[in-house]
Amino acid sequence: MSIEIANESGVEVDESLLAGLARHVLDDMRVHPLAELSVLLVDEQAMTELHVRWMGEEGPTDVLAFPMDELRLPQPGGSHGERSSQEPEVSEVLLGDVVICPQVAAAQAAEADHDVQDEIDLLCTHGILHLLGYDHAEPEEHATMFGLQDRLLASWRAERGAATDGAVEHRAAKNGSAPPSDAAEGAG
Repeated sequence: MSIEIANESGVEVDESLLAGLARHVLDDMRVHPLAELSVLLVDEQAMTELHVRWMGEEGPTDVLAFPMDELRLPQPGGSHGERSSQEPEVSEVLLGDVVICPQVAAAQAAEADHDVQDEIDLLCTHGILHLLGYDHAEPEEHATMFGLQDRLLASWRAERGAATDGAVEHRAAKNGSAPPSDAAEGAG
């Protein structure tokens, strides 16, 4: 699995930790091992430009997801990375880009009274789920996506040996499981 992290934000972020989280999420979601993911960290100005261009909304946002290739999620009981006979043979699947603004994440973390890294982990997970086709426009979709997001973050924290009462539970208790401020997919 190829995971590229590019930090153009001017904010120090633990890129290896972020790559580990992305790998954890993709592995747990049984994404094909040859999949490619890009995570881009940008400053508020760059995020504002993307937000206006792709979402038609002013100001910076926390996370945007730009899917590339159409994906078929593994069928229940299917094997890791199983493809249907109708899918083209490709050596690698380009999942797309997750774009995160650490400055917005820091403001949200302060408001929710938790660590900035927890917020960035949440946003990265959220963006990856959008790349995999999840959405939260409808109540049932919201419940599915946020339940999955909570489970993935809890298993990530457990894998790292962190406490299980981190960002997601705190945000859920404080904000009633409010999604990130712009959870819609970019460019689509």
